[in-house]
Formats: sequence, C-alpha cells, structure tokens
Amino acid sequence: MATRIERDSMGELEVPSEALYGAQTQRAINNFPVSHSPMPSAFIHAVARIKLAAARANQTLGGLDSARGEAIQKAAREVLTGKHDQHFPIDVFQTGSGTSTNMNVNEVLATLASREGVEVTPNDHVNMGQSSNDVIPTAIHLSAAIAVHESLRPALVHLRSTIDQRASELSHVVKTGRTHLMDAMPLRMDQELGAWSSQLGQAIERIDSAMKRLCRLAQGGTAVGTGINAPIGFAEQVAQELSEQTGLMFTPNDSFFASLSSQDAAVELSGQLKGLACVIMKIANDLRWMNSGPLAGLGEIELEALQPGSSIMPGKVNPVIPESAAQAAAQVIGLDSAITVAGQSGNFQLNVMLPLVASNLLTSISLMSNTARLLADRAIATFKVREDNLKGPLARNPILVTALNGAIGYNAAAAIAKEAYQAGRPIIDVAEEKTNLDRETLERLLDPAALTQGGIPE
Repeated sequence: MATRIERDSMGELEVPSEALYGAQTQRAINNFPVSHSPMPSAFIHAVARIKLAAARANQTLGGLDSARGEAIQKAAREVLTGKHDQHFPIDVFQTGSGTSTNMNVNEVLATLASREGVEVTPNDHVNMGQSSNDVIPTAIHLSAAIAVHESLRPALVHLRSTIDQRASELSHVVKTGRTHLMDAMPLRMDQELGAWSSQLGQAIERIDSAMKRLCRLAQGGTAVGTGINAPIGFAEQVAQELSEQTGLMFTPNDSFFASLSSQDAAVELSGQLKGLACVIMKIANDLRWMNSGPLAGLGEIELEALQPGSSIMPGKVNPVIPESAAQAAAQVIGLDSAITVAGQSGNFQLNVMLPLVASNLLTSISLMSNTARLLADRAIATFKVREDNLKGPLARNPILVTALNGAIGYNAAAAIAKEAYQAGRPIIDVAEEKTNLDRETLERLLDPAALTQGGIPE
C-alpha cells in the first residue's frame, strides 16, 4: 500500500496515501485492533453535523473567517452524504472519551476543506471552541435523537397501526384464554391484540419522555464543563443550528458538568429500549405459541410461510420472523446491561466509556426499528386465523364453569369442571345434569362470546 508521511504533536507517521485522515487517526487505527467494528455511520454523521453547526457558530461569533467557515461546512455536508464513510475506520473500543473519533472527523474535514484553496487545520479550525469531551457526548444525544425520530418512532407507530387493523378485523373471533399456559376464561382476538397495542403505545410514551432529556446537549462545556475556549453564546448557537438541521428542538444542558461526567439520558433511553424489547419479546412469543403445530400444537393461527424450515424435514415451516424478533429483543436487553455499566463510568469530570454507549445505543435503536417493521409486515399483517381449531377447545373448555360461580358456588362449579375434563365432555352437558339450571339458562350463562364482555353473568 502506498503511504505518505503525516505529522502530529507526537511526531511523524505513515498514513495510506489515499486516506483523508491524518496521523492522529492512524495512531488510533494502530492502537485499537479490537473488534474490527468501526463507529456507526450515524454517529460519524452526527459528529459532522456538530462540526457544521460549530463552523457556522464560529463564523457568526467572529472566531472563524468566512472562507474557512464555508469550506468546513461544505466538507461536513459532503461527509453527511455517506460518500466518505470508509475514511472513519476507528474501532468502537478505543479511548473512552472518543477523542480518536473526534480527531478522525476533524482530520477528514480539514483535508476536504483545504481542497477549497484555504488552509484548514483539524485542531485550530475544525475543532474551534470544542473539545472531544463535549463533542462526543453531544453526538451520542444527537445521533440517538435523530434515529428515534426518523426510524424507531415511525416503525413503532406502524407496528401498532398494523396490530390495531388486525384487531378490528378479528373482533368476532372468540378463543380460549390462557394463564400459566393453561386454559382460562375466553376472550376475543381483538382483546388479545389490543393488549399488544396498549403495550406499544405506552412504550412510545416512555420513549417520547426520554427524548426530552436526550435533546439537552453537552456542547459548550469543552474540556471539563467550564466552557474554556468556547465563546459566549457558542452553546446556544450550536443548539439552534442543530435544531434547524434536524427539525428537533435541541438546547444546551443546564449543567455542562453533568453532561460531560454522566450519560444519564442515554442510560434512560436504553432502559426504555429494554422495556420495548420486553414488549417485542412478548408479542413474538405469543405469535410462536399461537402458530405452534400445525397439528400437535395450538394451531390457532398460521403465519406466512417465508422459507423452508429444516434441512432434513421436508415441508417443515418455522415462525422465522418472531424468532428473529425474539433474538433482537434479547440482544437489546444485553446491550442495555453494557450501557448501564458504561453509565457508571463517570470519573470526576468525564465519562470514559462514551464510544461503547454510542455504538450500543444506536444498535439497539436500529434493531428495534427494523424488527418492528418486520413483525408488522411479515407476521401480523399476514397471519391467518384457524377458526375451526379455536371452536373445538373453546366448547370443551371446563374453565367456562367459572361463569356459574354466582349461581351454584365455587365448589360445585369445580366438581362440574373436573368431571367434564375427565370425561372429555362439554361443560354445558355436565352442568345440565348436575344442577337445576335449564338448558336455556346454561346456554346464556356459558356463552363464550358473552363472557368476553366481563361483569357478572346473568
């Protein structure tokens, strides 16, 4: 590979000739061959947005001449297109402040900006009024907020809307309820799916609440939170610029010391993503159980057949989308544990696990966004109800006798349920023999559809 010589404060270093970055990035590449997973492009783009906003703010506040300011902004916009993503190769598991990634972006933007015929340096111009210690925490909030706004929330709304549509279509279907995986009182499918919808609605509410804290930024705190080397008004100007770029409402945090030394908002959002993962896991597992069989399981629904299910058993089809969703949910729960540990790593004036927080948080948002759309479009929107399989068990369900508690008492009802179950007979037939209730009354009291309405059977 052809190389060139680059210099930084530590001396000279060989860098690939075609690389847009310089010596500090190359040192980080050499130092951190850990996971071979670079920082997510969404995070890099967030840093570029900050550099764009900072250049505009520095121009407005008089610290940066217009030629350099415009050149940096042009370079940042070019990075935002994704055209140069390959020039940001630094491993996630790098210096805990993310300084290497901040300098990576600074060097690439300086190289691109200098092509406009002006001298632009990474530290003095691109990084003017900033520190890695406020840029990286700001980029965590910025990238996560954009991902939630543009990807996750629309996906969750789509999933909930799909569930609501199917619930409306299936409001006539009555099935056996289950508690402890055992037969319980009946319910309608719209009630069952409505629970999923409610869970998702509340998950969205919790994520929306977390977004309020996520939109409070560290930018302006510079090295330790005092704002040294940042001009008066810089924090407000950057927040305004980022708001205009994204359509979100960003403000400076009320304490830069808190922003630099903690990751509380990221931990909060991760916790809400973990809660969402539990919702997704519940929906996925319900679908798997309902689809189980088709002969030896519950066989209540039939999920869309998407691919062969076995390399040895011809004709086998598996619930691949719910299985994928359950794995994604498990991963998010695990990623949250790592973010929780990272959130505790605020030593004095700086948290030193910032790249891990950034990578895990964006991964979790991406997993939940993609999974929500797959569940909606490839499982919930397309499953078929096997109503014949629902009717038989429902008619024989001995737990229907619960509706007779008020008329004959718990113990008498329990005896009827036991006999009906052991004999494999419909509960109504045994109840007619063992009580003084006539058939018409029993049909009214034991009507499964009526029992889904709640209240005391009359």
